[in-house]
Amino acid sequence: MIYEKNIFQKNIKNINIHMGLAYPNIYRTAMSSLGYNILYNQINEHEDVWCERIIFPNNNSIESNTPSKYFDIIGFSIQFEEDYFNVLKMLQNAGIPLKRKDRKKEDPLIIAGGPCATSNPMPLSDYIDIFVIGEGEFVINEILEKYSKYNKDLEKYLEISGVYIPEYDNKAKIQIIEDMADAYHITKPVISKSDEDNYQTVFNNSIMLNVSRGCARGCRFCMAGYLYRPMRQTDYKKLIDIAIENRKNTGLNKITLIGAAVSDYADLEKLIKGLEKEGFQISTPSLRIESITLDTLKSLKESGLKTITLAPESINRLRKVINKDILEEKIFTVIKNAVDLDFKIKLYFLIGIPGENMEDIEELCQYMKKIAHMHTSIKNVKFSVNPVIPKPHTPLQWEPYDFKDIKKKTRYIKREMKKYNVKCESPKKGLIQYILSCGNRNIGAIIEKSLTKPPTLKEWREAIPKYDIDDALPWCNIDVGINERFLKIENKRLRNLKQTPWCETDSCYNCGACEN
Repeated sequence: MIYEKNIFQKNIKNINIHMGLAYPNIYRTAMSSLGYNILYNQINEHEDVWCERIIFPNNNSIESNTPSKYFDIIGFSIQFEEDYFNVLKMLQNAGIPLKRKDRKKEDPLIIAGGPCATSNPMPLSDYIDIFVIGEGEFVINEILEKYSKYNKDLEKYLEISGVYIPEYDNKAKIQIIEDMADAYHITKPVISKSDEDNYQTVFNNSIMLNVSRGCARGCRFCMAGYLYRPMRQTDYKKLIDIAIENRKNTGLNKITLIGAAVSDYADLEKLIKGLEKEGFQISTPSLRIESITLDTLKSLKESGLKTITLAPESINRLRKVINKDILEEKIFTVIKNAVDLDFKIKLYFLIGIPGENMEDIEELCQYMKKIAHMHTSIKNVKFSVNPVIPKPHTPLQWEPYDFKDIKKKTRYIKREMKKYNVKCESPKKGLIQYILSCGNRNIGAIIEKSLTKPPTLKEWREAIPKYDIDDALPWCNIDVGINERFLKIENKRLRNLKQTPWCETDSCYNCGACEN
């Protein structure tokens, strides 16, 4: 059983557009997505639009149990490449023709957005009518206006900035909210209660507070850090007011700070102290080591946070490759402070960084062991080890994914770290994610085939993309504001361990994001 508060119920007789907001993953993941929640609330502010949620594996809406095929528009929010499979499953199970070319006038308009749809629409381009490029709240109102006038006449949607329409293979430019004062902030979120784990959200019984968007640190592997530049911050006084309004509407007293780089937020300590003064408990999914202070840790501890999540990523030399040159002294100072404050600690590490060898992996294992033994119990330190996935619009977009090498390194780490609390991502899962991330429209055939029979490892390996630095890339029509010249320079710099300073504290390095 699940109980929800603050959902939208409307009289269908007063509705001009009936929209299904689809999430191709389970309820727990969907309702932990701030972007998904923002769109649900924002769209429902239109009096003549009723937006209902359709969450995998269900094909009927939560609010009225309406089958998916009876909606005017179905909009998919795609946060993870692996969810491409579920997008097609949801269409198939709903009785909606998979291919865009096979749909009829009475079928819903199918749109998709989110970071995956923004970065490279090509793998799903035969199945989606319109891709939203950028932050959905910026574009969705225009899409609804076009639908009310022109229904499914796709040519009319070309007039909207920030949409890619595969039928026309048009050039599309990313759209983002430039000033967080203009961003949509939820004040009446959906609150759910359930005894079932699948319906317990990641931030259960917590208000998600959107402190900032974007990050310009320039970690060379991070797609989100390139898509959503520059960093934009919400005024801390406004955030406190939003938190108070949320509490009135939910009865919740716990805040989760959401942002690509929460600890880079300029007024973080003022925000934490202001929220504490109002009696809130505070947590945050992760913090950047570079900008964590002892005072911040103390404030978070006092507010009830029990676990700190950090991402050193790798050993010292390889951090230089990915432009994350954090001083060793800083890393161990933060960890020591966290241990002294009795935090549990979770750390993220990467393998498969360009130029990495087995000696580096051996050093990484010793590095993790050293960190684990800093705590009173090694079980209080969790490690998550993941392969680097080259992503579109990053300096790694031309790099390969070496499956055999990743597999060898993963086996070594599991063997060497078997006494420690270490979780390693599957090398095969990493391979599939790489192909889905960087593939062309032909990858759609493999995704579609998976509906009847899982593709073999051999089939996946035959689909591995190979790009030279001067090749035209599948996503070349998608302009995210970062110029290719800059990405090529960064690709060369990583091979020489050269750092590109953070533009918030150093000079502009002309990536292109602020010129748009």
